[in-house]
Amino acid sequence: MKQKQGITPFTGYQKIVIFILAITQFTVILDFMIMSPLGDMMMKSLALKPSAFGIAVSAYAFSAGLSGLLTAGFADKFDRKKLLMFFYTGFIIGTIFCGLAQSYPQLLAARIITGLFGGVIGSISMAIITDLFALQQRGRVMGFVQMGFGASQVLGVPLGLYIANAWDWEAPFLMTAGLAIIIAILILVKLRPVTQHLLVQHDKTAMTHLWHTIAKRDYRIGFAATAVLSIGGFMMMPFGSAFAINNLGITNSELPLLFMTSGVSSLIIMPLIGRLSDRVSKFKLFTIATIWLMIICVLYTNLSATPFWLVVIFNVLMMMGILSRMVPSTALTSAVPAMADRGAFMSINSSLQQIAGGVAAAVAGMIVVQKTEFSPLEHYDIVGYLVVVISALSIFLLYRVSQIIARKAADKSAAPEEVIVTEAI
Repeated sequence: MKQKQGITPFTGYQKIVIFILAITQFTVILDFMIMSPLGDMMMKSLALKPSAFGIAVSAYAFSAGLSGLLTAGFADKFDRKKLLMFFYTGFIIGTIFCGLAQSYPQLLAARIITGLFGGVIGSISMAIITDLFALQQRGRVMGFVQMGFGASQVLGVPLGLYIANAWDWEAPFLMTAGLAIIIAILILVKLRPVTQHLLVQHDKTAMTHLWHTIAKRDYRIGFAATAVLSIGGFMMMPFGSAFAINNLGITNSELPLLFMTSGVSSLIIMPLIGRLSDRVSKFKLFTIATIWLMIICVLYTNLSATPFWLVVIFNVLMMMGILSRMVPSTALTSAVPAMADRGAFMSINSSLQQIAGGVAAAVAGMIVVQKTEFSPLEHYDIVGYLVVVISALSIFLLYRVSQIIARKAADKSAAPEEVIVTEAI
């Protein structure tokens, strides 16, 4: 009897894996996310122009992208648990250095170190998810794991802002590193080795494996979709707090509440979108969410001084669009690679995501202008229009990805481990 879509239960161990990966992602996302709300404080403290701050944000992304490309060839040749522990340890060290930085060059160096290690963690987690969970489970898994995005805003970012207001901007990085140390111990104790992919790995060298992964046309379409998605997703982020404070009239004391409200909404939306993504067409869900986000971006970036309650509503609506396209797009992309290529594919995919995000942050830094440290940001609306154009392109590319998955689902000659449950895409 054919099982209904979207109701495949999780085992007890799978629930533990979801929890471990979710809290791991929480710290990695928090480390990156905290830069935006601290942006106004850091720009004033270190006397940075928007372009310099954009470089500080993109330094993490570029180094993360480089790291992913360098490690992609090795990603399927080791136990994924050992890889996760190695890179998470480096991430912790880099985050500690961020908290100890006392100048812009030191901060820049610390962000590069953190990116070299932290940027690979997401791809390793994705490979683990793809190895341990069937496609019809992954929407829910992505929904829970990516709740780290919302949790970082509910718990991490507001707490980090309060700590920064009390002890300066360096303190939140030390807080994140302390939490990450506890999580690293949990990974070491609870996560089992993940080695199934080693049984189907046939490439003799890392470079051969990397080349074989890049050479596949279907994979390149997936890479392009991820890169374009990331450019659109990152472009507005670096100057979000500076725009809210200097243009919309939000105070520093209101900023934690703004992020907390957005985060609470994401914690509610994420599981719902995850379940919905396993039951309906992932591509259609992504398309609707993208069009929604395009409308909200244009309206938001053209606001001037605005009542706090209205800014909160806009941020919640924007969060709905961001998360409602993040879950289905990630789940769809995860179905593109074969088991033997998943580590390499996810590493390259993560690298392109990070590099594209770095390009987006740098480009936004060149577009946005602030004449004095307390004057409104100019040209932020242009960033919003660019997001619309890029988002429209992302719909076309993810459509191509959905076609690839449909073809794989219909291919009766696929290897047993690669047979994908037919779903509405």
